[in-house]
This record gives sequence, C-alpha cells and structure tokens, in this order.
Amino acid sequence: MPPLPGYAGHYRLEARLGSGGMGVVHLATSASGLRLAVKVVHEQYAADPEFRARFRQEVAAARRVSGAFTAPVVDADPDAERPWMATLYVPGPTLADQVKRNGPMAPAELRRLTAGLAEALRDIHRAGVVHRDLKPGNVLLTDTGPRVIDFGISRPVDSDLRTETGKLIGSPPYMAPEQFQRPRQVGPAADVFALGSVLVHASTGQGPFDDGSPYIVAYQVVHDEPDLSGVPAALAPLVSRCLAKDPAERPTPDEIMAELGPPSYEATAFIPAQRRRATVLPAHAPAEEPTPAFTPRDRAGLGPSPRPLPAPAATAATAAPATPSASSSPSPSASRSEGPEAEAGAGRRRRRVRWPLVAAAAVALAVSGGVTTWSLGGPEQAPAPEAAAAVAATPWRTELGSAARDAAPQCAYARGELYCSAPGSGLARLDPRDGRVLWSRAAGGAAEPSAPVVSGGLVHTVVQGTAARNTTGQGAPARTTLGAYEAADGAPAWSADVSAYRGEVHHAGATVLLASPSGSVKGVDGATGRTRWQHALRGHSHPRFGPYSPGTGLVYVFEVAGSGATTLVSGVRPADGAVVRQRRLTGDLTPVGTSGEALLLTSRDRDSQTDALVRHEPGEREARRIPLPFPMAEPQVALRGDVAYLLARNGTLVAVDTRGARELWRLETAAGRVSRPVAGDGDRLYFSAADGRLLAVDTARGALLGQTPPRLRGGKLGYAAALPAPLVTAEGTVVAAAPDGSVFAVPAKDPAAW
Repeated sequence: MPPLPGYAGHYRLEARLGSGGMGVVHLATSASGLRLAVKVVHEQYAADPEFRARFRQEVAAARRVSGAFTAPVVDADPDAERPWMATLYVPGPTLADQVKRNGPMAPAELRRLTAGLAEALRDIHRAGVVHRDLKPGNVLLTDTGPRVIDFGISRPVDSDLRTETGKLIGSPPYMAPEQFQRPRQVGPAADVFALGSVLVHASTGQGPFDDGSPYIVAYQVVHDEPDLSGVPAALAPLVSRCLAKDPAERPTPDEIMAELGPPSYEATAFIPAQRRRATVLPAHAPAEEPTPAFTPRDRAGLGPSPRPLPAPAATAATAAPATPSASSSPSPSASRSEGPEAEAGAGRRRRRVRWPLVAAAAVALAVSGGVTTWSLGGPEQAPAPEAAAAVAATPWRTELGSAARDAAPQCAYARGELYCSAPGSGLARLDPRDGRVLWSRAAGGAAEPSAPVVSGGLVHTVVQGTAARNTTGQGAPARTTLGAYEAADGAPAWSADVSAYRGEVHHAGATVLLASPSGSVKGVDGATGRTRWQHALRGHSHPRFGPYSPGTGLVYVFEVAGSGATTLVSGVRPADGAVVRQRRLTGDLTPVGTSGEALLLTSRDRDSQTDALVRHEPGEREARRIPLPFPMAEPQVALRGDVAYLLARNGTLVAVDTRGARELWRLETAAGRVSRPVAGDGDRLYFSAADGRLLAVDTARGALLGQTPPRLRGGKLGYAAALPAPLVTAEGTVVAAAPDGSVFAVPAKDPAAW
C-alpha cells in the first residue's frame, strides 16, 4: 500500500521531535489516540539494501529490549518505501538537554541515574544486545526513571551485518577503547564504559575526554586517563572502574547496582542450576531421566570447581564464531585441480617469511559481523569419531590466553593434531593426549589471531592488528594478515596482507577465498599463497560465504535481496571459482550445512528471528520449508544426517527431522549464550556456555547427560568475544575452551563424571 501523506503506516505524523544522521523522529498518534514516536529513515537511505538490512536489525534489537527501561516498540515496517518504526512516546527531556538547561545533577539525582542506567543495561544485555552508542542524547529522563533509546547501531549476538571500513560508528567521547582498537570484539563492557562517560557528563556538564577533534578524543580514550574532577567523591571510584581501559576490569551492571545499595536494590545474579523441560511428539516421548547433580571437587588435576557465586547477568556477545573441528583436506570428490596441487605444495620446501609486527593502537574505524555458524577461520568440519580412540582418554587443562583478558582460545583438530590460537599468546600446537604445547608462535603486539584452519597442509590464521600512528601523528588503518605455518614446527611458510578484504577470508578445503568490497572474489592456494583465480561470481554483487561441503566439493555462497524477500544461493567450485549450481530461493536465508546432496538453510522473519528451516535438493524446482515450533533467537545449527539441532542464544535446544518435517524433541539447557553445537558419535551433542562450561546432550532422548564446572576468570562472568565450539578427538576426549584463557579436555565416554 502506498504511504499516505503525513502518515507512517496507519499512524498520523503530527510534529517533528528531532532529526539524526539516519532519520527523522516524529510525534504521531494511533487510531485510538495513543501517542507515539515514529522514526522515518531519510529518503536517500531507503534504496540502500545494506541500510535496510541494518534498519531491520535496529527494529529487531529494539523489540527484543522493549520493556520498563526502554521505549517499547509498537509497530514497524522496515520494508516500506520509507522504512519506519513506531515506539511509545516517552515524555521527558534527554539527559543532554537537562544538563544543558539546568547544569550538573545533584548527588542524589546522580545516584538514582546511575542505578537506573545500570538496571537498563542489565536488561539490554540479558536480551542479547549491546547498545554501543549510550550517550546523554540517548537517555530520556522520566518520572519513573531513565529510559535508553536509539538502537540504531546496536548489535545483537551473532549479527551478520558489516560496516564499511573507514566509517566511525558511535560517538567518540562515549566509545570504549576497544571500539577503536578491536571493533570486532565489542561486548557489553563497552556499554559500561559509556555509562561511566555519561555519569561524568551528568556530574560536570562535560565528558571525561573532551576535545573538538574526534581523532584527538579517540586517542585520549585509548591512551589517557579520564578527567573526573567534579564527580562526587562517593561516586568517583565506581565511575573510575567503569572507565577502565581493560574491559575485564569494569564492573557489570549487577555489580554497579549492588555497590550503590539504597536507593537501588541489591540485584545479584547467579549461575543457574540445571533445569530440564523436554517437549516431544507423542510417538517419540522419552522416559524422564533424573538430572545429575554435580559437586565441586578436584577432577584429575583440573583444579577445584568454582563455587556458585553472585555473577553478572548473562552477557551478550557479538558473533560466537565456530571453530573448525576436523581436517580440511579436500574430499576425493573435489575438483582435480585442487587436491594434487595442494599435495605438491605441501611437500615442497617453502620460503620462510616473517609476519609483520603490528604497531601500537590509535583508531581502527571499522565494525565487524559474522555468519551465525561460521567463523572467520573457516567452515564446519565433521568431528573425529570417538570410537577411533586408540588410547585411554585422559583429562587435561592448558593455559593459553592472556591473564588480563577474557578470551577463550580458538582451536582446530585435524588429522590427530590440535592447533589453538589466543589473543596475547598467538598460535600454538598442542598434544591432544595431554595438552602439552609442542610449539608456539607469537602473533605480535596486541594482535588478534583468528581460529586456526588447516589448509594445503599448513596451519592458517588471520591476525587483526591494531591501528598504527605514522610519523605525522595521523591514524593509519589496521593491518590484517593471513599467515600460513608449517604444521610440524610452526615455521612461517607464507603470509599475505588481506587488509583490503575487510576480514572476508574463508577457507574451502585447500583454497582460501578472499572477497573484496567490490564483489570480486580471489581464490588462493592454501599451500603456496599463489592466486589461482580472481573474478566476480555470476549473479552476485556482494557475495557472502557459507559452508564448504567436502562431500560435494562446493562452497555455498549466498546474497539476500535488499527487500529480504529472496536469497540467491550458489554452489561454487573453490579450485577455479566456477558457479556449478545457482538458485534464487524465497525468504531471507542463510546456508548452514549439507545433508548428502541437500543444502540446509535457516530462514529469518521480519523481526530477524529464525522461524523455519529450508531444505533444497539439487534438481528440485521448489525448496521444502520446515516451520519451527516457535521463532528462535540466532540459533546455531549442527547437522547429523537429516536431523538438525538448533541451539538458541538462550540455551533452548530443538531437534528437527528435516526430511520428515517434524520436531523430535525440545530441551531447556539453562545455558545463556552458547557456542555452536557439535555432533559426536554415540548420539552425543556437545556445546560450550559463556561461563566456560562444556555440556553434553543425548540426542536420542533429548536429555542432558552432564556438564563441567564453570571456568571463570577471577570468579567473575566476563565477556569473551569468541565462544568457540568444542572439538571431538580421536583420542576419546572432547576439547573445549573457556573465557579464563584455558583449553581443556574431558573423556567423551562419561559426561556424568565431568
């Protein structure tokens, strides 16, 4: 229906409340007289597919956090000629207007503001959203407390949207250091930093880092101490902790509320006990199993289990990247030109080159995202069978990550070899039998290595460096390097600067695929680093890469139309870039894996919730749509044959028969924020939780079999940007990583004893 003059949908626009870079906010009235605030995007953005996708994400984020601490979403139409979103009109000035008109707040008002914003952030983060732009202009003051508004650049967990390099996303005086240094790893702690800056503004009328130039402000945020003069003495220590440079040192919203005491309330969170609620079809109803109890004790040298403790509310992450879990050598059915060349390259003596050192940080003006089930490092691989264990499984634990940071190492298991990478420690090879470090290779400086991938007989990792400053003091772009190392001793084999590809590095067997912003794709030999081919993929202008299937020898590429109504899906041969299969399917779809020749995809609705699976068989004109029992928030998917296991962000696990189009069972795992699940032998499914637990599920009955104790840094639930999936090894163990920087292995045979 064409828009009515002066209307957004059925809502009459009455007055202009304000304008921003992306849209205009109007006061509006519904048919029943309800007063609304309606955001209508600027006309110049309406035809931009990327902006429409981002606006859909804003609507989804705002809907997820609608409640007592935000402006609830009433209606929206991101697919309208001029996209719009209507929220309940909240009367009251912004904090920026209030301070400008009346000066700094009194201590009692400031205390209530602190408690109210901490409470709001707690609920926002529990909904799986990071605001990323908390500032005085985005805080409304009402008689019932502050409301947080404008989720235009917020990022839900596992968001797959990207922002062009060179664009500053956020408001520099209220951005955290990691938003400049490591934009791919911005988490809830960045909102706490912004809260500290907002409180300084409310206390003094100016921010802790003030300058006319955003570049100087960015430098101050990263390197200088905040100016807290004028902040009440009783509140200054808490504000100072919020403004800590290291995200791990900042308090959580729950800790802020607990520290304030009255008039806030002491809201302590806890790590929940197991709870189980399985819903199955009558024909498949399993017998109820007792939930195993776990007593804190020393498990084979792994150290005592942390006691249940007051912990922050469940944190939200950006993308939870999956970690490759098996050999990525090409399948016999793959292209002929790929396998022999890779084998030959693996046997040659390679020229050894030194990785470039990454200089100290200034400003990296970029924002990242990622496909739900795929990491920067490469596609999902089938895990090694537990039954192949040649020796008795022995538990072990190895520290890899930096002691000062929340970072779960990312690992890959290939041909009986285990490789792990972690910020601050670089790349290492571990003995999968006992966790001994066989060799290690430092990444350099504050570099951020991606998950390792074995390609062409070498170990690959991508290092996202921090921005450097040149001799004139101007910011230089961060350098991103793809490095390949010898598996035997970690010696450098070859490296390449892939900064121009904005992190679009994908592995497909022995080929590395690099996607440029222009839409052109380059295929690189994983063994030698030489370019095999470079061209645009037929039908695609901005291709995104999904899973690589060793069985078919194809990597699946997809591109969602700007309207979200259709998705172009192509099967591409990695060796030469030839498009072998191509079909435009209905819906906003993402490929997640293959079952034989069939391709499985997830489908998202207008609220960015996954509402169905789609099964596409080669040669069939129509894809089969399998509705889910309820919309799921960013589920990650594991496949075993025709059964798909969907694990939602809130820990709900659903098993779906994709051929029979029916739900098999449903399980509430009580794990908030989870990794991609991994299917193992013996009807087992494994996944990790944000607090470092490894959980095992019986897929035949939909029952939780066991879990390890939490592994927290300093007893606190922190934020790890990457939450890697576990690995099933031939040694009869399951290997997982925890946010305390450790990699550990437990016997796969008896999860109840973990």
